[in-house]
Amino acid sequence: MKKILVINSGSSSFKFKLFSFPEEKVLAEGMADRVGLDDSSFETKLADKSKHVDNIDIPDQATAVKLLLTNLKKYDVINDPHEIIGIGHRIVAGGEKFKNSSLITKDNLHEIYDLQEYAPLHNVAEADDIKAFIDRLPDVPEVAVFDTSFHQSLDPVHYLYSVPYEYYRKYKVRKYGAHGTSVRFVTQKAAQMLNKPLTDLRLIVCHLGSGASITAVKDGKSLDTSMGFTPVAGITMSTRSGDVDPSLLEYVMHKENLIMDEMISILNHKSGLLGISEISPDMRDLREDMTPLTGEKKRKADLARNIFINRICRYIGSYIVEMSGVDGIIFTAGVGEHDYGVRERVMNALKFLGMKPDLEANRANKEGLISQPDSKIATLLIPTNEELMIERDVVRVAKLK
Repeated sequence: MKKILVINSGSSSFKFKLFSFPEEKVLAEGMADRVGLDDSSFETKLADKSKHVDNIDIPDQATAVKLLLTNLKKYDVINDPHEIIGIGHRIVAGGEKFKNSSLITKDNLHEIYDLQEYAPLHNVAEADDIKAFIDRLPDVPEVAVFDTSFHQSLDPVHYLYSVPYEYYRKYKVRKYGAHGTSVRFVTQKAAQMLNKPLTDLRLIVCHLGSGASITAVKDGKSLDTSMGFTPVAGITMSTRSGDVDPSLLEYVMHKENLIMDEMISILNHKSGLLGISEISPDMRDLREDMTPLTGEKKRKADLARNIFINRICRYIGSYIVEMSGVDGIIFTAGVGEHDYGVRERVMNALKFLGMKPDLEANRANKEGLISQPDSKIATLLIPTNEELMIERDVVRVAKLK
């Protein structure tokens, strides 16, 4: 049986999913956790629902790759590594160099390393993965799928910042966005569900996870997106601040005697829902129906949720104006797929535009339309599947048969 492997790595994690080809069935999935740190482990989940966890030292990405290939054979998922006919890698930053998913070889691998300034915690680890697979399976095509490439369709009006143009000319300082692979998947699915060509639709994608972004998609292309030069910009997120006045940073840094690296760390790791609520970065801990809260804790939890929803509505409103209307709004990712309260409040905010929520469908938390049939704006809940999108890119880019 032919198989395609999908890899998604972070600075200290290594996630994988193995698909059958061409059936697209998941044969195994799992992750190496705490790569390069103490107490690392490797987890393998098989199609029969069994799970195997090895508490083992994993000093680097190359070791994680070795363990993966060993475990796939150990648990009879593959008989020979060469059953794997293609490998797809999620890469955070492609800059302006990579406008589409691309084949990566020893000759151009350095280009992913060269872009590490745009995603220092991710690009190096992801490039290390590719190098390890090239060393072990040199004849298997490696395809890089970039979070940023979908947003390369943005016009300069949308991607340039109002700072001296020379910074873009010299350093490529601009909006790059993120979550492009997820946006591609759910918009294609939405077009199928609405039975309309994607190129005829104006869609707004609310990718609401730990990292969260709002993207306007017109004519099948990214028109604008909330994340910016880095993923810290845009709406309020679990621990990221979203948009902030830069002068605020200087003010706080002087008051707290901080350096810029410390301030950026605060914006990424101590802000957002966590920073406002002072309770948790997890939306489930701020929901009254899931975590009973009283007094000051309830007030702060409600405030964090209200800010989160307000920022979503703010971007949706601006994108409706930019596209001269909207045909559909899509909710996806962890919060987008499972928090019916967030979805309901966003839909209620759009009632003046002819939005008619289907409250029963919305509360079911299942894939499908969550607006009424006669609603002027179709609203859909679509679980994202970035790994499947990457698998399909491997087939397309590597021209597999």
